[in-house]
Amino acid sequence: MEERWWSAPLEGDDGHDVIVTGRDNLDKVRNSGKFPYLIKVSWHYHAISNGFPEEADEKLMGCVHDAFVETFHKDKTAYLVAVYTGDGCRDWIFYASNLNIFNKVFNRALADIEETIPFEIEALQDPDWEEYEEMRTLSYIPPEEE
Repeated sequence: MEERWWSAPLEGDDGHDVIVTGRDNLDKVRNSGKFPYLIKVSWHYHAISNGFPEEADEKLMGCVHDAFVETFHKDKTAYLVAVYTGDGCRDWIFYASNLNIFNKVFNRALADIEETIPFEIEALQDPDWEEYEEMRTLSYIPPEEE
């Protein structure tokens, strides 16, 4: 499966831009029915005036993101499908096959991160990938328009 991402600005609740980054080419995974759990990992940060993170938080978020990408790419128990950044929050959106296994892989991904990060994690059933479909409808940029 070729991995392709797009990014687009949308307006957040406070009127600031929120950068939405979505993952493309997931039809096979979506249609398999094997990943019914939506997991939203949120990090509420101290925002600068435009709603985006301060430099130190942005750097740490990059490290966390890279750890998620690397770990979940190797272990196909969940797929990172979207990232939202702005309005004082970064959200990573995953779809998982099993919540207990996701938890173990999530902790393994963060094992080398020394800082304490104030994550809020929400998990719910979304077998039809409604969150993903809404994000895609609002922000999708086809490859020919990049």
